[in-house]
Amino acid sequence: MDIIKMARDLGKAIQESPEYKRINAAKAANDADVELQNLIEVFNMTRVKLSTAMQAEEKDEQLLAKLDKELKETYTTVMGNKNMLEFNDAKQDIDKLMNQINTILVAAVNGEDPETCEAESHSCGGSCSSCSGCH
Repeated sequence: MDIIKMARDLGKAIQESPEYKRINAAKAANDADVELQNLIEVFNMTRVKLSTAMQAEEKDEQLLAKLDKELKETYTTVMGNKNMLEFNDAKQDIDKLMNQINTILVAAVNGEDPETCEAESHSCGGSCSSCSGCH
């Protein structure tokens, strides 16, 4: 039994999953959405301008407020885009799948039976900084 080969097979299986196919389709739709890409570019340029204005020795409070407002409005528009909404929803699904897989693997490493451990019974959010330990 070659564990690395099994991991590669698992990787291939993940790439065949509906969750993976959905996130890839959502990424492609985002990339092809010219309006969304333009909005992201505007967002990034505004963020750079705001950062530069915040680092100025003499801060122009009106300019800072204007740029902050523009940044927030652009962000809201980007996040409300139908393709971005689909991407975020698909991202949640693939993250859930990967958390389930990781939970089973960690449980197995910790001595639990991988056939019977429940992936949903562990409430790992993926961040170890607030973790009280794996179950």
